[in-house]
Amino acid sequence: MQGPQNGEDLNHQPWYHGLLSRQKAEALLLQDGDFLVRASGSRGGHPVISCRWRGSVLHFEVFRVVMRPRPGRPAALFQLEDERFPSMAALVLSYVTGCRPLSRATGAVASRPVIRQGPLRRSFSEDTLMDCPVRTGHFRYSQSLGFFDSPQRPPGTSTMPISALLRTGSDPVLPKAPAPLGTIADNLRASDGQLHAKAPTKPLRTPSLALTDASGRPPTYCELVPRVPSAQRIPPGQSCLEPESPWWEEEEEEMVKEDRCFARPQDEVSFCPPDTRSCLLGPQNRPLDPKVLCILRGLFLDHHPGSTALHLLLVDCQAAGLLGVTKIQRAAMGVATGLELLTLPHGHRLRLELLERLETLALAGALAVLGCSGPLEERAAALRGLVELALALRPGAAGDLPGLAAVMGALLMPQVSRLEHTWRHLRRSHTEVALAFEQELKPLMRALDEGAGPCDPGEVALPHWAPAVRLLEGEELAGPLEEGCERLLRTLHGARQMAGDAPKFRKAAAQRLRGFQPNPELREALTTGFMRRLLWGSRGASAPLSERLEKFQHVLSILSQRLEPDH
Repeated sequence: MQGPQNGEDLNHQPWYHGLLSRQKAEALLLQDGDFLVRASGSRGGHPVISCRWRGSVLHFEVFRVVMRPRPGRPAALFQLEDERFPSMAALVLSYVTGCRPLSRATGAVASRPVIRQGPLRRSFSEDTLMDCPVRTGHFRYSQSLGFFDSPQRPPGTSTMPISALLRTGSDPVLPKAPAPLGTIADNLRASDGQLHAKAPTKPLRTPSLALTDASGRPPTYCELVPRVPSAQRIPPGQSCLEPESPWWEEEEEEMVKEDRCFARPQDEVSFCPPDTRSCLLGPQNRPLDPKVLCILRGLFLDHHPGSTALHLLLVDCQAAGLLGVTKIQRAAMGVATGLELLTLPHGHRLRLELLERLETLALAGALAVLGCSGPLEERAAALRGLVELALALRPGAAGDLPGLAAVMGALLMPQVSRLEHTWRHLRRSHTEVALAFEQELKPLMRALDEGAGPCDPGEVALPHWAPAVRLLEGEELAGPLEEGCERLLRTLHGARQMAGDAPKFRKAAAQRLRGFQPNPELREALTTGFMRRLLWGSRGASAPLSERLEKFQHVLSILSQRLEPDH
């Protein structure tokens, strides 16, 4: 049996169902181990593996890492968590034949593919996924693998043997003609003065070249991650080449080349992006818009906790000034990163912004649980999702300690912790997750708040700045005087060490984000400005922070009482 050939089309894979909604996919998956691959509508057609495991259907987004075309290497790689594969078919083959869990957090194993009936119409997503001219070699299977059992299924679906995961060599393979090199050479002139009024000192990361495809298909649009918040997106009608390395990796090279000399601080710096047009919220929005909440629920369900943790790490690093800091901002604040700035007197504005972000994230997480007005299982599933996200943020994983603090703040909020029936159902239905919360996450969070938690840049990408920021903003330490003095000294020592290790943290964050392609909508949904408008509306977002927090705490208390009234 042959592996996927050069330029193989996903449409020929029997386990690929094309553009399929979550509801339809869940209806096709009947037994534990059943799986299919679909194109997610809410993710712009990106591939998602839907698998039934332990009675519930899980959806795992597959990352596509685009690489600059070079001889002898693939144009794109596909990955779920760690290992990358040269094609989607090779990824599915490896996980199914090796009985490997699709994610370490869930342990879900895809073993029984659900095949479709009939051909699929080629769409934008298939064009994107199949621009991967790579040969993965040949695979052979023994007869002992046999066939899977065939349960009763809805019309139009069936089960298949593992050997049918990859199509045979008898299927037609249409070679793709490469774009003529002469056309590319004529169009690409890096120093063409007509492209810019003033030639830039460094080539642009976003090329203005639109490559034509010899196959006659419309050009494929792939979105680049903007370097600065004010960067404009490329019009959807144009094509672009992905850079070989993301902007945060190139930024590390620039920091090494830049002269490091002392510069007197000029002004306080804000790393919050300016209010721009939102792709999820209109110019004017009301608090807790049901349509937006529904879209957000679909976004978070389409991403496994590891993916959401990387999105949160990226946004948190930008909010804290660890990544995405411009030369102008560095010159204005006199230091290289926000981790150094927040320990200085002129870091007052940054400290207030970080505290607001921490509080807002915690409120949004609590709303994810308290806003579930359906059955008890729905609230327990929301709790499980938050705990799994916290596990994906902890040291050794994404290493985003501010994000971990926000999620734990939501779980430990009084309005959430008082839901006895919901927590009891979580312990009964998801025992491992509940034990991880009680035995691992709560002691870890307690140690971090006391300044005694892990802070090694090797296992932490973004340190826990909250104790130092609160102390510098005048908040008093709770507890006896003797313990308070020891905690004060630990906090100050940790702040000094955090500022000194800022370059190491920046490097650790860039390593974790290497090859990561964020979803623009999910990335926006995790910003402070978006959550502020979502929770309080476009008008209420401008009110003082203390007033906003007090009102929303009251709203959460009402929701909590409605879910489980006091007896």
